[in-house]
Amino acid sequence: MEYLTSIVLDTRRPKDKGTYPVKLRVYSTQLQIKKLYATKYDLSKKDFASIWETEKPRKEHKEIRNELQAIELRADEVCKTLSPFSFIQFEKKYLRNTGDGGNIIYQYNQTIKRVKSENRIGTANNYNHSLKSILNFITHSKGKEPLKVAFTDITPEFLQKYESYMINTIKRSRTTVGIYLRPLRAIFNTAIAEKEINDEVYPFGAKKYQIPTVRNVKKALSQIQLKQLFKAKPLTPEQSKAKDFWFFSYACNGMNVKDIAMLKYENMQDDKIIFYRAKTINTSKTDLRPVTVYLNDFSKTVIKKYGNINTNKNEYIFSIISDKETALINYNKINNFTKFINQNLKKLAINEGITSDISTYWARHSFATNSIRNGASMEFVMEALSHNNMKTTVGYFAGFEDKDKKEFMQKLMDF
Repeated sequence: MEYLTSIVLDTRRPKDKGTYPVKLRVYSTQLQIKKLYATKYDLSKKDFASIWETEKPRKEHKEIRNELQAIELRADEVCKTLSPFSFIQFEKKYLRNTGDGGNIIYQYNQTIKRVKSENRIGTANNYNHSLKSILNFITHSKGKEPLKVAFTDITPEFLQKYESYMINTIKRSRTTVGIYLRPLRAIFNTAIAEKEINDEVYPFGAKKYQIPTVRNVKKALSQIQLKQLFKAKPLTPEQSKAKDFWFFSYACNGMNVKDIAMLKYENMQDDKIIFYRAKTINTSKTDLRPVTVYLNDFSKTVIKKYGNINTNKNEYIFSIISDKETALINYNKINNFTKFINQNLKKLAINEGITSDISTYWARHSFATNSIRNGASMEFVMEALSHNNMKTTVGYFAGFEDKDKKEFMQKLMDF
């Protein structure tokens, strides 16, 4: 066995009236390490022997013995779920209330706590919004907010009713349904991996419940629109800055605002920037690949115009966030800067008659689409966007323009 459990009397430090704390002892045979965990009992050596070390304790001691046996049994049951045994996982499961392992609310809160400790504020918010939405649905259905939600309560039928509630009752889109249910699916997967639940209760997948996946409306500007927006004259300094950073994103492989904010001078090497996407650092650790962006004249101009004077390798290129701030403050600063770009660029685009629907996200789609329209291969764009599969890259391509299709058809008969 990888572990041994027992109830012991910790005689290292006596308490008042000659008693000692009764503890649970867990020993790892692989690590050859033991740890002691407190119980609520303090006993003398004589009473401990009478209660625990004898085969038939006196009648007045049976209740204590039964409770100590229950403690040892629970510890043993927790250990059986761990393969390989580890004290970290043991303490995670043993030091919580009985039943927490099968409680979705508890598992959500544990995940939120963990990702916050990893400074993944956006991910924590996603899980928090998902949990609140599910609890709101249960409250709507049953008339009161639940204190506990068992994994077995989340059935394919439950999820279908939740989807109907979201779409028909509170008028949310299928895209929103997908956004809120993917964290729930991740909670299930983690619980199964950690043997909290049996995989038979998994409600997702073929012939069960399938999370809606809606094909996104393509968010790419045409070459004519890009040219018009690039030559547009901003009416305010704010519009000018928003335009510069939008096109900086476009020119740098569609780099998102968070990655722009996190760029440091150590990422610059001659005429290129090499960085890891913040989005993939925690999700693709086994296949983490750097993104290389070659700087053109425009992107170099933006760095020169807005970059920090201090070019020490540990300094951020742009003064959007700071190492002196907390992860939450920096998360809010990035969100606020994104809103700044979106609000001011939209005003410029509307003034030019281009579109009223544009955001920083469009820069990434526009980079992908116009790269392919200009002859780049899908594999090139996949690498430039740091995608792990071609399906994701295809989703960023808005298709060919009508003039390109007509030109292609005209050339079909040019033998």
